[in-house]
Amino acid sequence: MIPVKIRDLVHDFVTRDEEGNLADKKRALDHIELDVEEGQFIAVLGANGSGKSTLAKHINALLLPTKGQVLTCDMDTADDNYLWEIRKSAGMVFQNPDNQIVATVVEEDVAFGPENLGIPTEEIIERVNDSLKAVGMSQYNASSPNHLSGGQKQRVAIAGILAMEPKCILMDEPTAMLDPVGRREVLETVRRLNREKGITVILITHYMEEVIDADRIFVMSEGHVAMQGTPREIFARVDELKELRLEVPQVTELAHELIKRGVPMPASILTPEEFAEEYCKAATGRTRSSAAEENRAETAYNGDTDENCAGEPVLSLQDVRFVYGENTAFETVALESVNLDIFQGEYIGLIGHTGSGKSTLIQLLNGLEKATAGTVRFLGEDIWAEGYNQRQLRSNVGLVFQYPDHQLFEATVIEDVSYGPGNQGLSKEEIRERAEWALTLVGVDKKQWTMSPLELSGGQKRRVAIAGVLAMKPKVLILDEPTAGLDPAGRDEILGEVDRIRRETGMTVVLVSHRMEDVARFADRLVVISDGHILYADTPREVFRHRDELTAVGLEVPQVTQVMQMLNRDGIPCRTDAITIAEALEALQ
Repeated sequence: MIPVKIRDLVHDFVTRDEEGNLADKKRALDHIELDVEEGQFIAVLGANGSGKSTLAKHINALLLPTKGQVLTCDMDTADDNYLWEIRKSAGMVFQNPDNQIVATVVEEDVAFGPENLGIPTEEIIERVNDSLKAVGMSQYNASSPNHLSGGQKQRVAIAGILAMEPKCILMDEPTAMLDPVGRREVLETVRRLNREKGITVILITHYMEEVIDADRIFVMSEGHVAMQGTPREIFARVDELKELRLEVPQVTELAHELIKRGVPMPASILTPEEFAEEYCKAATGRTRSSAAEENRAETAYNGDTDENCAGEPVLSLQDVRFVYGENTAFETVALESVNLDIFQGEYIGLIGHTGSGKSTLIQLLNGLEKATAGTVRFLGEDIWAEGYNQRQLRSNVGLVFQYPDHQLFEATVIEDVSYGPGNQGLSKEEIRERAEWALTLVGVDKKQWTMSPLELSGGQKRRVAIAGVLAMKPKVLILDEPTAGLDPAGRDEILGEVDRIRRETGMTVVLVSHRMEDVARFADRLVVISDGHILYADTPREVFRHRDELTAVGLEVPQVTQVMQMLNRDGIPCRTDAITIAEALEALQ
């Protein structure tokens, strides 16, 4: 049996006017030829709009070819007689878990698929327990999905597919909302199923480090398969990948830059451990273990830390406590004894494991939730004091949600982005000017301005949601996982533009992210939340010194920081607080 066999696949998205005439046609897949062998772990990479998700939906028969043929487990997806068997054989985990969670209790949702397959009750119970354990959600088996964080919901969605034990699992950005340790645990689970049960896995992702163990990588661009090969073959082509709006793991790029500067290292290094071994050979002529035994000197660089903020905070939380479902059977303490000051013009990185309380905290900042106890102040005023203008608060403290679908509702993109400014008492000309400025800023193509936001891809929707908040020109911009689903170039563009606006206007930015590389590069200060408490609030350089403590709460440090700490432990004196590729390169070359 061949899990996936694709021949000359073409897919056109067609839109028609009210009279049924052809209004527009966009080619999403252009003559794709692709084979996946049984038991392979396949990764699919590509920029937003390259056709990755469209391809996956063809394998699952959610879409049918405009031309060509797709065979899933030897069944033609265009044959209606095979539809049930195809969906049974190829389970799909979507980017947004809300699209596939159907029950009101976690364990019932995970059981939904096996029940529909006619699995005996005893086996269903066993599968549900095993699947929830595999994704680290056993303790939430009796919880309502509505009370879970975005990342926790995604784990439940993955468990629901695992419980059906399909022959092939399609995963479309499944870990975008998970913390680093959660991502690793989920992928280890899927890889184990791949190895032990022979389940074929097709993973679509923008996290390059997730694909280094894949059997084969397909890189898509504008509906074509632009590159294919093993991870080592693909990541050796660093410059070509960047031209396709992609990236490589940090250690791969660091090695690539060192090679260009004459350091004798192999191309396409994939892991921090491999980098440390090869650099140690190049620098000392010895292996890591022998170099470490000869010289255990620990020489850490103590860089200057940022100056402490001064003046009155723009936002302040004092002794804040928040409880979901207080005095009910579902009572959950989300935040406890939180004290935090955020100052004008700061760039705050808010990090923590899935379910740590990050999203709850930011919803307190603009009054979407009210603290159970304690005080939240904006510019010195209690936002829940009698007579306080909540509407004005939300114009000044703008929040971009984790899932863009939650804040897109108008008929067209331009109308959606105009909604916020339209509530600020501006003229029609000013509203239009603000909307066009924001859409241009985040890189939304002008052709899409008259489209429905619901017609856009996940990454495009996220850009529109960000534009809708930026158009109000808030004093504080809060971004909850704003780059999930964006390709690397798009992520860098948006975060770079947000930082530029902050520096030019003095706007305060609060970025919630699971990408340690992003907060290391942009944030002035990191706030680490663990189980509803603030664990650290300091510069990225200081916070990332605590690697073991961060790992214990579901976080990691950037790959380059890991490498520098490894080398230092192995007897090569170097600064252990490097947090960017540029800093590591300067220290090592």
